Amino acid sequence: MSLIKELDFGTPIRVSDKLVTLTIDGESVTVPAGTSVMAAAMSMGTKIPKLCATDSLEPFGSCRLCLVEIEGRRGTPASCTTPAEEGMVVRTQTEQLATLRKGVMELYISDHPLDCLTCSANGNCELQDAAGAVGLREVRYGYEGENHVFAKGKDGADNVLFLGKDTSNPYFTYDPTKCIVCNRCVRACEEVQGTFALTISGRGFDSRVAAGPTDFLGSECVSCGACVQACPTATLMENLVIEHGQPEHSKVTTCAYCGVGCSFKAEMQGDKVIRMVPYKDGKANEGHSCVKGRFAFGYATHKDRMTKPMIRAKITDPWREVSWEEAISHAASEFKRIQLKYGRESLGAITSSRCTNEEVYLVQKLVRAGFRNNNVDTCARVCHSPTGYGLKTTLGTSAGTQDFKSVEKADVILVIGANPTDGHPVFASRMKKRIRQGARVIVADPRRIDMVKSPHIKADYHLPLKPGTNVALINAIAHVIVTEGLIDEDYVRERCDLADFELWARFVADERNSPEASEAFTGVPAADVRGAARLYATGGNGAIFYGLGVTEHSQGSTMVMGMANIAMATGNIGREGVGVNPLRGQNNVQGSCDMGSFPNEFTGYRHVSDDATRQIFETIWGVQLDSEQGLRIPNMLDEAVGGNFKGLYVQGEDIAQSDPNTKHVTAGLAAMECVVIQDLFLNETAKYAHVFLPGSSFLEKDGTFTNAERRINRVRQVMAPMSGKAEFQVTLDLAKALGYEMSYAHPSEIMDEIARLTPTFAGVSYKKLDELGSVQWPCNEKAPTGTPLMHVDRFVLGKGKFMITEFLATEERTGPRFPLILTTGRILSQYNVGAQTRRTENSRWHEQDVLEIHPFDAESRGIKDGDLVSLASRSGDISLRAEVSERMQPGVVYTTFHHAETGANVITTDFSDWATNCPEYKVTAVEVRRTNYYSQWQEKNREEDFSLRRIAGRLQDAAE
Repeated sequence: MSLIKELDFGTPIRVSDKLVTLTIDGESVTVPAGTSVMAAAMSMGTKIPKLCATDSLEPFGSCRLCLVEIEGRRGTPASCTTPAEEGMVVRTQTEQLATLRKGVMELYISDHPLDCLTCSANGNCELQDAAGAVGLREVRYGYEGENHVFAKGKDGADNVLFLGKDTSNPYFTYDPTKCIVCNRCVRACEEVQGTFALTISGRGFDSRVAAGPTDFLGSECVSCGACVQACPTATLMENLVIEHGQPEHSKVTTCAYCGVGCSFKAEMQGDKVIRMVPYKDGKANEGHSCVKGRFAFGYATHKDRMTKPMIRAKITDPWREVSWEEAISHAASEFKRIQLKYGRESLGAITSSRCTNEEVYLVQKLVRAGFRNNNVDTCARVCHSPTGYGLKTTLGTSAGTQDFKSVEKADVILVIGANPTDGHPVFASRMKKRIRQGARVIVADPRRIDMVKSPHIKADYHLPLKPGTNVALINAIAHVIVTEGLIDEDYVRERCDLADFELWARFVADERNSPEASEAFTGVPAADVRGAARLYATGGNGAIFYGLGVTEHSQGSTMVMGMANIAMATGNIGREGVGVNPLRGQNNVQGSCDMGSFPNEFTGYRHVSDDATRQIFETIWGVQLDSEQGLRIPNMLDEAVGGNFKGLYVQGEDIAQSDPNTKHVTAGLAAMECVVIQDLFLNETAKYAHVFLPGSSFLEKDGTFTNAERRINRVRQVMAPMSGKAEFQVTLDLAKALGYEMSYAHPSEIMDEIARLTPTFAGVSYKKLDELGSVQWPCNEKAPTGTPLMHVDRFVLGKGKFMITEFLATEERTGPRFPLILTTGRILSQYNVGAQTRRTENSRWHEQDVLEIHPFDAESRGIKDGDLVSLASRSGDISLRAEVSERMQPGVVYTTFHHAETGANVITTDFSDWATNCPEYKVTAVEVRRTNYYSQWQEKNREEDFSLRRIAGRLQDAAE
């Protein structure tokens, strides 16, 4: 194996229907109009030396190295900034150009350290390559005099300071002595990431890259790595490369964090990952990344990793390491015993959105064919099941309608209940770029998130609705669209069910749904709602992007249908730049839903009661299947507390931290007789487990993930499983021990079976994925290369179905005891329950969960920034630090749930979506008071957490 080298065209590849033909060095080449001479030359294999140019950035023209001669033109223009024209005759190699380029390189080298042999970029340095390309052998100017090698500045007393390296960022180092001031890092921060954290300070020899008035760690830098990626020298360099040297081989795989599904090159030395480099050919990210995907992969080899199976008779007993054979045999015998004693329905399993499609598929197959029931559920239901229900009901497909690239054609972007810059940062960068180009923005969120206002973007409308009133808001928007005649009548007449539309139109036109009437519930001024509705309906291509702030409500499914209603009514479905688009939280939320992880559905969202569908599965699986819907996670826990549900197989989930009403979750787990956990670490749920089966990280897997845009991406194994077994093999072994043997030599064979059983995956295979890079389902005979845009000519349902979306206030109400509303969310540096990111340097940015509270609410309670406060609800109480913030509106507080010791879900309730049981995380009535102690639950949790760390450490010591 060797390093995967991607072609750099120097400037972005333009797309145009018009083509131009020119001659370069005697050869004819045809390119789209707008393409630079540099890119045209590169497309025919001719490399023009460059330093300031790279095809992820717009042309800059500062390095003066890419000069060319053009027949009929004076001088030697820069090829990066010169568009190719019809009939143009270009020469890239002449004696004059060679002399000019060599002179330019002499100037660069005279101002650069001569330490190539000991430089961390040695062998992978564009400056080094350019010097070789122009044939530089000597420097006439010498190395004396003022230069960047001894970069200096002045302090307040006008004393000369010699500036050293900035090592504040835990992942990369900034060395100003290596800087050639090409501006690539600054431009990447602006053009690719959109943070605008970097600048060039000073002039002449004092000019250097600066992260504002502070160091990198203290600046607005979000550590996405775009600057590191763009740097042509060792000025910005990954610390692992500095420590270990340059990688020597690589594989393309897919990030295991959020639902964007970024592709990366895992660059390695032997079996050690040195760096993760965003892959330019990755369709979801196109060469960009965030701090998690780019740098936070160290958890995969963290000392806390559990690599040996363990068992214990009771949860109060110490763990005992055993062989794989003993662990599997023990788990299977316990499951058999439980079913024999308590009945077939006494067992179930939970699949994980962190696992591959193939692994998830096997677990639900194990439940249905091995346990012989449908008691399987997934964390995806806990976050986005209303998406599946709402979109399937209205449009016919349980997934988003567009690809990510579609946002580049959006004219109006409506963001509802999502925080893209924190939760889906790579897509947020794409969105912000479109906004800087002129797209209008509407943000509906209780908090003032970054999409409301940040560098070079500002929302036209921020609708700070009260948590729990989403449906009232969407009905008010619909009211304006209908009553002001903003309906796309031709679209509705051609594409939608007219009877349903007329019923819906009469419903939303009722005065009770007007912005004025709804204001009493939402708190959003009626004028703002009317303005936002008019903008969405008349502003051109209107795209809706939403997140957990929509789905994690008692009316989550209703709200999804409400968004589909206004999209259909305005004709904003079925082409680029429009649609209803869920931003999925975890890497394989979409895939775990697709794979049949719900207790009522097989793969492809087909109900277990459908005889024809069930017969297809029975034929392939060779076993009779249950036609009755199984238990969801809350039902399993209820039945466990009631004494009827006794055994659980949990694949890669930590329900004791992530699920609502923690006390009820732990009570259910404690009542079970055999809980089997398959995970990387001893987590909160493992405290209640009897069998622990080591899992494998994404670096140890072969398989696929499906991202939020329905894109199926390959996950490729880059290192051997630390436990000695691939995760899919563990499920196979357990199934065999239970008496139902499944035989697959490789995950590709599992995907082949998925394709045979699932119409939307019928054309998917590893061979096709390797050839095309990725595909978006549906992928079948009708769409052999996949489907980027859904519902183009007709809805999957046939005619679009408008649904009545009556607003019903949540049962969770504020009152004298609990006058505030708590809503929850995520932060950029951490991920979900933090099991991965807390074991990386990302904790430097977010060491603990904090409670954001508005200054008015803080002052009335005597709370100051940084105070320890008690956060109490009807379910329980926790303690955490307060952060007084005007991001919040009065009456609403906010926290994250990334740290186990916080236990945020101790206080959330068990209210849930009416259709899917998706928990209502976003609305909890609470009170906040100053305190000086942690809650009893947290103290107990801290003690148990210390015990788990001690066990992990002892087992690690024994292994060493």
